[in-house]
Amino acid sequence: MQKIEFSDTPKFQQALRTFCEQAIVAGDVTDVVSAVLAEVRQRGDAAVLEYTEKFDGAQLAAKQMRVSDEELKASVKSLSPADRKAIRESIALVKEFHKKTLPKNWKARNAQGGIVGERFYPIQRVGLYIPGGNVPLVSTVVMTAVLAKLVKCPEIAVCTPPDAEGQIAPAMLAALSMIGIDEVYKVGGIQAIGAMAYGTQTIPAVDKVFGPGNAFVMEAKRQVLGTIGIDLLPGPSEVMIIADSGANPQHVAADLLAQAEHGSGKEIIYFATTSKALLKKVEKAIAQQMPSLTHAEKCAKVLDGRCLAVTCKKLSQAAEVANYIAPEHLELQVADKSIEPLSKQITTAGAILQGYLTPTVLGDFTAGPSHTLPTGRVGRFFSGLQATDFMRRSSTVRYNAKSLANAAPVVETFARLEKLDAHGKSLTIRL
Repeated sequence: MQKIEFSDTPKFQQALRTFCEQAIVAGDVTDVVSAVLAEVRQRGDAAVLEYTEKFDGAQLAAKQMRVSDEELKASVKSLSPADRKAIRESIALVKEFHKKTLPKNWKARNAQGGIVGERFYPIQRVGLYIPGGNVPLVSTVVMTAVLAKLVKCPEIAVCTPPDAEGQIAPAMLAALSMIGIDEVYKVGGIQAIGAMAYGTQTIPAVDKVFGPGNAFVMEAKRQVLGTIGIDLLPGPSEVMIIADSGANPQHVAADLLAQAEHGSGKEIIYFATTSKALLKKVEKAIAQQMPSLTHAEKCAKVLDGRCLAVTCKKLSQAAEVANYIAPEHLELQVADKSIEPLSKQITTAGAILQGYLTPTVLGDFTAGPSHTLPTGRVGRFFSGLQATDFMRRSSTVRYNAKSLANAAPVVETFARLEKLDAHGKSLTIRL
């Protein structure tokens, strides 16, 4: 764990900047991604299958890429009743939260008498990327697919990497089936993004792709932007914890370890506290808890090399650090009286988890908001995934003779100023 003390000096700012830059750099993957995308675009299924074997070790035929209806139905039956109940509860909570965010069509008269408004409707065909492998992210299925179904996207395609035997984790398939998704492909990585962007003989192209992934997946999403839309660029997971002297060091340690166990080795962890004594206790608690964890070795590497602790004299300084970092998840382990004032100072976090008894895992699995959130400081201009990301908006305008005449002076002025006389005439010819 690296440690620095907050100050209003260029030295501190440079140290924070350097850590953030080192944390988000994943190597130069641009050329690799470009080459794979080009192959998928040119050769379709053949390239997808070759790269699936190369990167995932799975030998599949084109007809095996799509998960069968039988596999989807069997996956639900393979889960215990308790597991099915937990997944359904998470689905219900996510749906309930995002229902409240849905926009409504509207119309109104403007000052010229014209009728203006907005219409909202679902994107026709969307693609969801769900990371798999060592950590099959069942929760990411819920946090993306539920939103697409809620807004009634007509077509929803899912790509997720298979294991070496060409299989998908049954729990992931079960969650997809329970949500009502039946178009699922055993394809991951760059080749999945390429297939959804350009289309292949088996996988029709989508209009927009959603979902988190590693550096290669994120770079692929960057490169296909324009051919299709993308949601945001959620890379390796991040957490920042702001804690005051009243925080329980065992709880803080547990949350730091939970973040470190994601599995990619690229996780990023920030800890800001107003108590140096707490920091020492947290380090001790980490040492106590680590040996009992399944992924202890991976956690240790992340905490050693990708964890930054910042000591501050007051919480407002911690808020300043948070606004620079723009963390994916931000825990405020502070006294109740400090929660709202501190939250109001935070303007860039993907998700804010408030209070001593609100660990990040609630947002990961069940609270309601999507856990697909911006990372790598892009929270300065991106927000977390929401239902409206699966929708389009069109503005509407309707004028009659009277409102057209009212608009004429403004239109004629702009046409003259911009030397676009045909623009002006397109209105006046109607009068």
